[in-house]
Amino acid sequence: MSSHPRRRASPEKTRPSVFWPAAAIVVPVTGLIAKIEITGAENLPIEGPYVLAPNHYSEFDPVIIAVATWRMGRAPRFMAKESLFRVPVLGSLLRATGMIPVARSSSASAAKQTIAQAEELAEHGRGVIVYPEGSLTRDPDLWPMRGKTGAVRLAIEGNIPVIPMATWGVQKILPRYGKLSLFPPRKRVQVSVGPAVDLDAYRSRGVGNANLVAATDAVMADIAGLLSGLRGEPAPAERWNPAVHGQNETGRLDSEK
Repeated sequence: MSSHPRRRASPEKTRPSVFWPAAAIVVPVTGLIAKIEITGAENLPIEGPYVLAPNHYSEFDPVIIAVATWRMGRAPRFMAKESLFRVPVLGSLLRATGMIPVARSSSASAAKQTIAQAEELAEHGRGVIVYPEGSLTRDPDLWPMRGKTGAVRLAIEGNIPVIPMATWGVQKILPRYGKLSLFPPRKRVQVSVGPAVDLDAYRSRGVGNANLVAATDAVMADIAGLLSGLRGEPAPAERWNPAVHGQNETGRLDSEK
């Protein structure tokens, strides 16, 4: 069930593309695993570019986010590691679906690539899904941890709105670094989409690091607020910082190996 009224599909969804055969398989299969309930779908632009910024606490939540985005009328395009674009066949598929490579190079080169990516999104009116945390949250209670600045840099460079999103319930399907659980089927998963984050004050200040960090904090606060509504409890006053707790920001947690 979805709590939002039926929306017209965007031109990018109604136009034939490689997303169609993928959706024909992924959407019904996911429907057997999860009962996705969406609120706030009206906040996702039906046309034009956007950066969709969700929380990240399960290896399975990208599937949920992709299906939810498709159901809301937009094609789900993610940021993907640049190295994947060099893999035969996979690289061609990523390029054909308009996925965006994540820069893994020097700061100057990465900034130049971000500008090009923002211009391409704006030119083609596409959206992209970016996990601002960069990896699965390290927070022991699965709240969003501190964010990285890639999402807001992309948004500020291209004057593109950042749409916050929160999901909850995916951990019952696949716990963080855990095992897939398919029974009982159709586990309830909630998806909440919020209004575009107010970044006006930050856009006028450019892409200096301090400004990007402050803008990212604003995005993470909106995501945490949406998740708080889904969970029915207040979010922590401070977001989890892996460095403070002696944790790596990528890879499995020692306690979950």
